[in-house]
Amino acid sequence: QVQLVESGGGLVQPGGSLRLSCAASGSIFSINRMGWYRQPPGKERELAAAITSGGTTNYKDSVKGRFTISRDNAKNTVYLQMNSLKPEDTAVYYCHAASKSDNYWGQGTQVTVSS
Repeated sequence: QVQLVESGGGLVQPGGSLRLSCAASGSIFSINRMGWYRQPPGKERELAAAITSGGTTNYKDSVKGRFTISRDNAKNTVYLQMNSLKPEDTAVYYCHAASKSDNYWGQGTQVTVSS
């Protein structure tokens, strides 16, 4: 079992920055990928960024150059640094972790980009 707890969401003006954190606990040895999904209002959930156990990253095209996913293995934590935020980035952001057989989700944290 893996538990994921997100933090760092909030209200920010366009052009601003936020850093999301996701702390993993439990059977974390089984995780081979972690990422951040987001669900904008009225839209389907989409992958924003992901990082593998080997450190390979990938991003949704619309966030490339603005978002950076990283990890701190010592803290069992993955981060999403979000810069140059746009209103279109407004969404509930969910931390995700995948093992060979299971998917785990955090509770979600709201990010609102508005002037």
